Amino acid sequence: MKKTFALTHPKLNPARLVDSIKYDIKKYLNRERRKALPDGMDYWTFDCRFGASVDVAEKIFTAEINKHIDTAVAQELPEFYIEILAKACKHKPNTTTAD
Repeated sequence: MKKTFALTHPKLNPARLVDSIKYDIKKYLNRERRKALPDGMDYWTFDCRFGASVDVAEKIFTAEINKHIDTAVAQELPEFYIEILAKACKHKPNTTTAD
């Protein structure tokens, strides 16, 4: 998902608009997690970028998406850009030994 969301709408309450955006992102993440994993992979992880525009987007963790959206609303930005790219990963073996 590479998308620019507008934080202003002539008919919608800003709080409801933000809730709708967060729901769309959550729905996308869940949809990607339900996809079949390639052979030899254990889980899906996401590379995320967030910013006021594509040019200034910075890397963030998936768990921080809602916090960054709330910050964008508090700064009264007219829009923000979010990029979420799914990739399959494999857990590394545990090398610690119990004595």
